[in-house]
Amino acid sequence: MEFDLLKKRYAVCALAVPALPGGEFMSLTVSGGEVSLVCEEEKAPEGCTAETGWRALKIKGPLDFSLVGILADVSAALKQANVSIFAVSTYETDYVLVKARSLQRAVAALEAQGHTVSTR
Repeated sequence: MEFDLLKKRYAVCALAVPALPGGEFMSLTVSGGEVSLVCEEEKAPEGCTAETGWRALKIKGPLDFSLVGILADVSAALKQANVSIFAVSTYETDYVLVKARSLQRAVAALEAQGHTVSTR
């Protein structure tokens, strides 16, 4: 697989109400009373609970819905490198967020599995 490393740092936020702050990549999920937002760190809504310091690896797509095991393969490689992930899926592809402090280890693990990672 091929990955693009997005340039920005991201935050994973817990919100009281949905918000869309804009930016190159964001994901809003509303489920059972929980509102979660992934957005650029500097665009995190004021006063939200946020886990910062994430970098995003975008799997180059579009990915066909019949494909099996994409995230399983990626997460297994990163598990072996002791890198925790936060995954987000869209209609066309998947994003794997890793902590900035683990980015080099994550890239090395993915490349060791034969994947390519490029900066955009």
